[in-house]
Amino acid sequence: MTTRSTIVALALSVFGVLAFSSLNASAAIVCNNAGNCWHTPRAYAYPPGVVVVHPNNWHWGPGEHFVWKEHRGPGYWRHGHWMVLP
Repeated sequence: MTTRSTIVALALSVFGVLAFSSLNASAAIVCNNAGNCWHTPRAYAYPPGVVVVHPNNWHWGPGEHFVWKEHRGPGYWRHGHWMVLP
């Protein structure tokens, strides 16, 4: 194997690992009582009774009405406002 083919193989391996890891980047789906849901990269300490935390592969049922309302950073949606967690 030549140096060039080794570098190409290594680059393809790194790209494959990064692509696969991005599929599992989200740790959970969080929903509030208003039907807003967002992805979170890890479990945060939410106030009790404010949100429901679901596994990353959770899907709402046919009769349920939720909307995706993504936001970056630790927090949760409450009355239309993003509440930042300490």
